[in-house]
Amino acid sequence: MKLITAIIKPFKLDEVRERLNDVKIDGMTVSEAKGYGRQKGHTEIYRGAEYVVSFLPKLRIETVVRDEMTDSVIEAIRSAAYTGQIGDGKIFVSPVERAFRIRTGESDNDAI
Repeated sequence: MKLITAIIKPFKLDEVRERLNDVKIDGMTVSEAKGYGRQKGHTEIYRGAEYVVSFLPKLRIETVVRDEMTDSVIEAIRSAAYTGQIGDGKIFVSPVERAFRIRTGESDNDAI
């Protein structure tokens, strides 16, 4: 099993969710996040005063998938989140040793 974590632009959430539904991903966790990468934030003007926005709003999507689904899920997220602009985000893949469904007691692949 793999934990796939994607950091994306907030307005891309619906497209990513639809694409994940297309590849039969049943569940995900979405959290609001703030951060920056190569773009290092940006400068804005508010009421005539210039200030630097160092941490940009992002969304963090997490889902656990079977090993054989990893590549199709990565491609679904990548294609749906792509704008071609700086700050499109990142996708991270981590191994998951065990998983349990609390309600039924199912474990590992049966739990996801």
